[in-house]
Amino acid sequence: MNRVQQEKSEAAPGDKFSPVFATMQNDSEDSGHRSFLDAPSPYRLKPDNTSSDEALKQIRTANTVSISPELFEKLYLTPQKAVKGDLRGTFGNPTPVALIGFLLSCTPLACELMGWRGAGGNGAATLGAYYFFGGMLMTLGGLLEFFLGNTFAFVVFCSFGGFWFTLGSTLTPFYNAYGAYSSDPTKPYEGLASEGFHASYGFFLLFMGLLSLLYLICALRTNIVFVTIFFGLFFTFVLLTGSYWQIAIGHAAAAANLQIASGAFAFLACLAGWWIFFAQMLASVDFPFQLPVGDISHLIRSGSDRMKDKERFSA
Repeated sequence: MNRVQQEKSEAAPGDKFSPVFATMQNDSEDSGHRSFLDAPSPYRLKPDNTSSDEALKQIRTANTVSISPELFEKLYLTPQKAVKGDLRGTFGNPTPVALIGFLLSCTPLACELMGWRGAGGNGAATLGAYYFFGGMLMTLGGLLEFFLGNTFAFVVFCSFGGFWFTLGSTLTPFYNAYGAYSSDPTKPYEGLASEGFHASYGFFLLFMGLLSLLYLICALRTNIVFVTIFFGLFFTFVLLTGSYWQIAIGHAAAAANLQIASGAFAFLACLAGWWIFFAQMLASVDFPFQLPVGDISHLIRSGSDRMKDKERFSA
């Protein structure tokens, strides 16, 4: 007689035998969470009415199923909506990959813009990070968000991945972006001091600011930390635009002040980014405590909910 048959025969006549793992039996007896064992799968989380903190204690990176809308927005930085398939429960969460690509590119750049410890050079010293962290990881994370059905995160990560590729290629001599503005073809670096280069590149930064503003408005359906990131990025690009245009007209002192201010706002965005990245990594390893991100999705009701109410009242 094997062990399972022996345990079944020793059970009381009225007891129902449940061949669960011993570790799960111990956890159930110690903590009293019977609802966790009653689920069809031992990895199923609690229903949607469970708080985010409670759900985070049970979550695993590869088992993100049946999570509350608040927790979903914390992990994927986008409002929860139904999609076909179960890719979210099969594969890992790509959001932290894109975030770390952004952070390891933007944080050093913010410090360089503020001139800490004599840094400068428009971020040329960290050129490699723009390609292999900012550009590559953010684009990769965005594409993976696309397959998971997270449209907002997909667009945000891919567009900023493109930004980092653009910044890196602009500073790379091979692409001759600034060399085209030099009066001497043998001295392409002189184009970095030209009026035309700064006036032209300022428009790219201006519309990156507009893009960040649109993302800021959309982020009002997620959490405070994500809103803070786009708030900081919006002012970063606007102030950098002013800095480049001030250089174009020869106002070096004003341009320097605007550049420092832009670096400060970029650093604010990075602080918020490090916070939400850390919160996601704590959740992925089921850490005993979690970081709040300030869920505000309930402040602005979704359009689908408003439509349901309208149909209900008109019926």
